[in-house]
Amino acid sequence: MSDRTTEGAGTSPKRGSYAKGVAKREETLTRALEVIAREGYRGASVKELADAVGLSQAGLLHYFNSKEELFTEILRKRDEQDSLAAGLDINAAPDHADMRDGFLTIIRHNADVPGLVQLFARLSVDAADPQHPAHRFFTERNTLLRSVFAEHIARSQQQGTLTDRIDPDTLARVFQAVADGLQVQFMLDPDLDMAAVVAALFDALGTPSGDQR
Repeated sequence: MSDRTTEGAGTSPKRGSYAKGVAKREETLTRALEVIAREGYRGASVKELADAVGLSQAGLLHYFNSKEELFTEILRKRDEQDSLAAGLDINAAPDHADMRDGFLTIIRHNADVPGLVQLFARLSVDAADPQHPAHRFFTERNTLLRSVFAEHIARSQQQGTLTDRIDPDTLARVFQAVADGLQVQFMLDPDLDMAAVVAALFDALGTPSGDQR
């Protein structure tokens, strides 16, 4: 018999079990974000993450193939939440101020969750190995973020609020490099105001009519 149910017949046990599994996985990622933000990267063992969601270590790894995959999905979940909070939607045709404010919102939030900054920085280095479970996540993430940000930059250049002396793709890479590099500096110097540095970069690249001083 097919697993597909007819209309009005309700949800099949298999389909209901799958939905519960997806919900538990999402709950695990959300709680894991909270644990790492609170306890830091070093304090987030598989056991502590499992305890936080009421699972055994084996139960936790049922949803993820390895600790590295778990950490990768935690970062993916963080990106989802950050994007919603920042409101950086490529289809929204934002102006320069919206792009700037959205990006700085993410940078400021990073300063409030040093454990996640540590996780991102460490995993991104390890992911340089093509065999690492996070390699595909980081390469695809970098490409997507640069594409989205380049589109925002191009619109700002057309509006005359951001310099057009540098092409959008290159400028997007510059902003990404600065943001990622600041996270490493922040780990060494927790008093560093990452958002202020990025804001200064926006100011330096803005046109006289578009500066946000």
